[in-house]
Amino acid sequence: MPPPHERHYYTTDHDVGSPTNPLPFLGQDYKKLLHQSLRRKKLYIDELFPPNSRSIGTLDKETDVDYKNIKWKRPSELVSKPCFTVDGISRFDYKQGSKLGNCWFLASIGTLTSTKDIINQVIPADQSFRINYAGIFHFRFWRFGKWIDVVVDDRLPTIDDDLLFVHSKTSNEFWPALLEKAYAKVCGSYADLDGGFISEALMDFTGGVHIQFALNEAPSYLWNIMYRAAKSKTLMGCSTYHGGSREAVSSNGIVGGHAYTVTGVSQVMSKGNPVHLVRVLNPWGKTEWNGDWSDGSSLWNTVSVKDSKWREKLDNGEFWLALIMLDAMKDFTKNFKTLDICCLCPDFLDRSPGCHWKSQRNFGKWIAGTTAGGSIDNTETFWKNPQFRVRIEKLSEDCTHEEGAENTLVSLMQNHEKRNRSSQKKKNYMIGFYVFKMRGESGKFSAEFFRDKRPVAITPFDGLREVMEFLWLEPGENLIVPCTKNPGESASFVLSIFSKHETHFEYIEETEENEDDP
Repeated sequence: MPPPHERHYYTTDHDVGSPTNPLPFLGQDYKKLLHQSLRRKKLYIDELFPPNSRSIGTLDKETDVDYKNIKWKRPSELVSKPCFTVDGISRFDYKQGSKLGNCWFLASIGTLTSTKDIINQVIPADQSFRINYAGIFHFRFWRFGKWIDVVVDDRLPTIDDDLLFVHSKTSNEFWPALLEKAYAKVCGSYADLDGGFISEALMDFTGGVHIQFALNEAPSYLWNIMYRAAKSKTLMGCSTYHGGSREAVSSNGIVGGHAYTVTGVSQVMSKGNPVHLVRVLNPWGKTEWNGDWSDGSSLWNTVSVKDSKWREKLDNGEFWLALIMLDAMKDFTKNFKTLDICCLCPDFLDRSPGCHWKSQRNFGKWIAGTTAGGSIDNTETFWKNPQFRVRIEKLSEDCTHEEGAENTLVSLMQNHEKRNRSSQKKKNYMIGFYVFKMRGESGKFSAEFFRDKRPVAITPFDGLREVMEFLWLEPGENLIVPCTKNPGESASFVLSIFSKHETHFEYIEETEENEDDP
């Protein structure tokens, strides 16, 4: 039997699960619930995410929270004139709460605020505490291939009238706390937000393509990629190496095991030499780098008046540091472990302005006993894994295509279809994929095909929600086999292909002949 399979395209902007027609999460229709509350003249109460300890979840013991002291209150009970936003939405609006280690999520919000189209998708307009206020708000996230619309009421957890988790720097602004609550609802509880990777939230905010660079192996052209990404309003974040203890602050002001927002990329001239700078933001809203090119660095005295505009002496958690200085990698790559870039389209990767990358996405399942064959080391079962044919047509004249330069990005995401994110993390399998060259063969390939076949590309297996790899694939046909490392592990998956050339991507159907193969 072939696995349940779906090839996903939005044929119109109004398809269910599309950006303009998201699925109501847990069946809750925002417009209907709003109108019901207004008609009844009663503030909305969300029975599917109630104000109790289950919605808080089990917090880390180090937070030392007495659940008996938590009171759920509406903003009108905390301030006299609550507002959804005050003077728009900014990355400086909020501070991470001390009771929850969700810097990965808040760092993603920081980069989200700089891109109007994306933030308007995630945070629908026309939400207010004045006009048609009924105690109900909604937000949109991309989850494993479909957009969902998430409804919440505005009761927020507090202790002594202070918000327990994220809070705004302006006391009467509540969009950050309500957005955090909506994401906590999707993930199962607030505690389910504790610990994570910035790439996860960036994907859930965009449904786009995720690219990650290990900064200890950073290519020499990294700053150029970041500069083009910044100009194309692409979301970027970075993470630091783990310190001796959780989120320990080093002597240079960098927090260990912490996620930051990348908010700017610039070049200045210092003593006649170009310096490539990166600006990052700590979601704590404080605690900054104090080395070269920090707010108080004397190196800013060596630049022109025009370049000195980038310097801001503000204790807001945002600072500059050098990526490249005198053709050498500097403090950014030394202090940060990974750079994550997420965008709707990776056109910025190519130096040719006329090059446009295209994306395709397929959905499938690994099912124990039928299609969960494990890695290629499992010679008798590997062939049972879902197989996908990728045919690349001739290379586009509008794109650079020197051999050795990647022209394809492959992403594999696993989904255990459980609401509680912490349960999903614990259940994450080691996943990866293989790419083989094909020569006109048809149908699903049997065990015999793979016995002497060498893959042209292999991703290292990892227990993350998503693994991705840049590849150079020549024109012609290739076979991609996504799999878990061990056979018999069941989960749904999303396999995505991004290419700067015309590409045909399809699932290879099971045939009766292959069903009886060993």
